[in-house]
Amino acid sequence: MFFHPVNTHIQLKLLDVQDADELFQLTDTSRHSLREWLPWVDVTQTAEDSKRFIQSALQQFANHQGFQAGILYDGALAGTIGFHAISWANRSTSIGYWLGEGFRGKGIMTTACKAMVDIAFRGYGLHRVEIRAAVENHKSRAIPERLGFCQEGVCRQAEWIRDHFVDHVVYSMLADDWTEGE
Repeated sequence: MFFHPVNTHIQLKLLDVQDADELFQLTDTSRHSLREWLPWVDVTQTAEDSKRFIQSALQQFANHQGFQAGILYDGALAGTIGFHAISWANRSTSIGYWLGEGFRGKGIMTTACKAMVDIAFRGYGLHRVEIRAAVENHKSRAIPERLGFCQEGVCRQAEWIRDHFVDHVVYSMLADDWTEGE
């Protein structure tokens, strides 16, 4: 199993089916704010839905296509972060993330995201990491900006959320830039 201590407060842990109830509760208590930007929130109605997500994430890990990790903050599940499918031919991936309402504004996600980029480049030997966020999702966009990602452009109407399309800003980091920026 995957367990990655980031610092004294934050750890990344491969999600397991035993985490389904806790993950669902975190999703449910943060539902109002999460649903503004994440289309899967409305279809996550029970702990069984969270369990199915975790099972697909475990299959992703078993297939060597990256992983979805729970972000632990002082031992409590604070959110998730993970690699979307890895393109081994292009040595690239993208990162997705979210935090529960009670854990925001503490630097948790920036720290967790930095750890994931390190894992992508140093652990997996990838060349490119991408982060996409809705143009109006300023809090999510602040993370790649704080980490020195390059803003490449905007994908128009890239994602359907509830009843409308949103544009995505595309950010990237290359392995050579990450090494040089440290």
